[in-house]
Amino acid sequence: MNSAQIPYEKVTAKNFPKGPDSLAPGHRACQGCGEVLALRLLLKALGTEFIAVSATGCMEVCTGPYPQSSWRMPWIHVAFENAAAVASGVESATHVLRRKGRGYDQRIPVVAIAGDGGTADIGLQALSGALERYHENFIYVCLDNEAYMNTGIQRSSATPFGANTTTSPIGSKSKGQYTWKKNMPAIAAAHAVPYVATASPAFQFDLMNKIRRAAAIPGPAYLHVYAPCPTGWRMKPELAVESAKLVVTTRIFPLYEVIDGNYVINRKVDNPTPIADYFKAQGRFKHLGPQDVEKITERVNADYERLVGLSEKFPVIQ
Repeated sequence: MNSAQIPYEKVTAKNFPKGPDSLAPGHRACQGCGEVLALRLLLKALGTEFIAVSATGCMEVCTGPYPQSSWRMPWIHVAFENAAAVASGVESATHVLRRKGRGYDQRIPVVAIAGDGGTADIGLQALSGALERYHENFIYVCLDNEAYMNTGIQRSSATPFGANTTTSPIGSKSKGQYTWKKNMPAIAAAHAVPYVATASPAFQFDLMNKIRRAAAIPGPAYLHVYAPCPTGWRMKPELAVESAKLVVTTRIFPLYEVIDGNYVINRKVDNPTPIADYFKAQGRFKHLGPQDVEKITERVNADYERLVGLSEKFPVIQ
């Protein structure tokens, strides 16, 4: 049985998970935070029978300020750079406990959670090492708000081209971030792990079912989740979900899976929304002119067509 055929209970409107959330209300996230919305949907899909390993970052700071905690299940706060390594160790420990009859009778998901800085930058070495150990069962979730938001909106290698941050400021000779966003899902897929996926909180069932599939598939899994940040993006809080929708319909952030190396696009975008519609609500892009938007559009469409080409090389996976 290949990974695409491994059964898992899909989330639908009829069986949407109820009962206590593993993340309690009362956290300290900013108003309109799309990152905590994505996190809550992911955790609601998993239930309460799992162990979380959380790197330093926005979600750690707003949910676990000592001596308080919003977590209703085992949660471990670790350093900025080593969430994947610790999750790998925790998973190995639970395996040994099960073998000795001292733990749960069945596999308990171990979930590492980090932002784009803790994933694409200072945590990349630990993540690569953990993914390379393909026999280990854990899920790595990158909540990507496209900068180091917790420490002052500094650019990361996941910051999009042209974005204005405190360390890629606009000026007379600069139009903000001058490098293109690092393709972390492709880097994860290059490790030949069983499952890689992208998700957005605007498409909640897609997001929730992807973490359930990741939990069902043996071996490491990587989820890259778009996480709108109204504070860092200089955007009205009520527009977070709309931006999470537009980033998909503009082709900037395609929704797809890589299952056993096979690329599957979950939501085809044949007639994309103009990228200017996505930019206009976010102050970090207000300095971009028509030529800049055209340049970005060309790059986005080229990347999307490359992804379509990859998906067409493989058989259809249900």
